[in-house]
Amino acid sequence: MGVKKDQGERIEVIYSAALIRERIDRLAQEIASRDMRNLLVISILKGSFIFAADLIRALHVAGLSPQVDFMTLSSYGAGEKSSGQVTVARDFDLDVTDRDVLLVDDILESGRTLAFARETISGRGADRVFSCVLLDKRGHRVAEIDADFVAFDCPNVFVVGYGMDAGYRFRELPFVGRVVQDDG
Repeated sequence: MGVKKDQGERIEVIYSAALIRERIDRLAQEIASRDMRNLLVISILKGSFIFAADLIRALHVAGLSPQVDFMTLSSYGAGEKSSGQVTVARDFDLDVTDRDVLLVDDILESGRTLAFARETISGRGADRVFSCVLLDKRGHRVAEIDADFVAFDCPNVFVVGYGMDAGYRFRELPFVGRVVQDDG
């Protein structure tokens, strides 16, 4: 199944919008069961913005009232391959001292971005730092890190949609998919 796009491309659906919604509701319940104290959710932009928004609403339904902040980290630029170096384009504003922090990211692949964010937040005095990712692409780790909460395991393909892009395209898609070239 795919959604037709221009320039001889189509998007093959990997995780549908309905499946993502269902999994996020279950994730929120799992997170709420962990006795989070003075919870701050930090969304790692840009790719996680849709996932984070849906997760935060689901956390509310699950009985949590977190504060929310954002951090922009990058190791990709406009490409499909990581540069290997994490840079901070925008830091979060709220104080993390003695708080539980939930980092929300779109995909855990090399682990560099999530490890960098976790170390930064821990170093600023957070009590506990948890991580939640939409996709976990195992087998590509260069940093020793695993997410505390994972929505889906990711196949070994470059994914787009649901906030994730390829050259700043496809973020708007309500599902996770991959770009395939039409043969005709």
